[in-house]
Formats: sequence, structure tokens, C-alpha cells
Amino acid sequence: MLGACLVVVLVTFVRHRRAPEDEDPSETPDVIEYMTMWIGVVYAIVLGLAIAGVWEARDSAQSYVQSEAQALHEISERVRVYPPETRDLIRADVNSYVSYVVRSEWPTMAHQERITAHGTALLQKVRQDVTDYRPKNDFEAQAYQPLLDQMAAADQARNARGDSTGATMPSVVWWGLLTGAVVTVGMVFALQIRRTRRELVLAGLFSATIAFMLFLIWDLDAPYSRGIAVSAEPFLNLFPGITS
Repeated sequence: MLGACLVVVLVTFVRHRRAPEDEDPSETPDVIEYMTMWIGVVYAIVLGLAIAGVWEARDSAQSYVQSEAQALHEISERVRVYPPETRDLIRADVNSYVSYVVRSEWPTMAHQERITAHGTALLQKVRQDVTDYRPKNDFEAQAYQPLLDQMAAADQARNARGDSTGATMPSVVWWGLLTGAVVTVGMVFALQIRRTRRELVLAGLFSATIAFMLFLIWDLDAPYSRGIAVSAEPFLNLFPGITS
């Protein structure tokens, strides 16, 4: 943002020095003022749509984490009707998977924007524990199908989490945003702004606002990797015995 302000101020000073002595800023054609306003409005709409898109992607990524953690928590709780050896085995494997996700897979998602094969294998082990058990009475049989449903929900949420680890904005959109920023800020100079403090401050704030919006889009573009990142808090809340 400071860099954008500095560029605008420097360009204004250079342009003012090279401008002819008889230049009159008040004689800016009306069509230029109209085009500047039109470009600014269109670019503001594009920025708003881009921010809404990346924010929705981040919100979806957070919901995937919550859904996965909740499904695993339901599995861990509902196996209480099973025999102790089966119950303890399933809970131990669930805890191992959650511990790995929080401690090892999350840093991999943050730095490499992907989930790991070992995490997939650990969840597959939980699936085998749940599906391979044969209910021995009607009470256990009634709990078996809901456990399978929660297992499917956890697997689906994990796959969705893996699909959302990378950037969501296509490169062509970024080119459009950056080009639009250059054009929008450049149109300010078409209005022949002067070196008065008020005009320089307004031009600097205008360019800084655009720079901030672009930074915000970039920061939200990768839900697990940057400043406003999705955290593993749902896992830690539902499995308090696991520490990050």
C-alpha cells in the first residue's frame, strides 16, 4: 500500500515537471472524466466479485474441516456400543488420524498445498475398522449403518479439503485484476491532477485502497496457506486430548 502511494506521488511530480507551462487542469475533456468514472465503477464491481469468491471458498474450506472433525467425533462416540476391544481399536485409530492431521498434515497443506498419502492411509484404516466389524446383536446392528454414514461423511470432507488446498483464482483473473488496477490508477493522471496536498492525498489513498484489495484477494486465495488461513481448531475442540 505504501509502495502504491509512493508510485502515484512520484509519477505526479514527474508529470508535473514535464507538463507544459500553459497546461490547465480545469480543461480536462468531459469524456475523460466520464471514462474514468465508468472504469472505476466497473473495476470496483470486479474487485467485489473477486473478494466475494475467495471469501466463499475460504468459508467452504472451513466447513469441510468442521464436517470432517464432527464426523470423526461421531464415530468415536457411537462405537461405545461395541465390545471394548473393537471400541478401543477404532478410537485409537481415529485419534492417530486426527493427531497426524493436526501435527503433520496441516503444515504440509500450508507449505505444499496438498494433503498427504499417509493421512489417506490412516483414514482408510479407520474405515476398515468400522466396516469389517460384524454386529453381534440388534443393538449393535442399529449403530452399524449410522457409523458407515459418518465414515462416508468424513471421507467426503477429507476429499473436499484436499481439493480446496490450492489457489482458487485462475491466472487469467489475476491478469485481469492487475491490468485493471493499472488502468484504473492510470486514469487518475488523465484527469491532470495537480501537486496540491489534497489531490496527492486522495490519489495516494485511492491507489492504496486498490493495493489493499488486491492483497486481501491474494491472502484469501489459498485458504490454508496464508495470513487469514483456515485452522485445525475444530479437530482440537472435538478431540481435546490432541495437541498441535
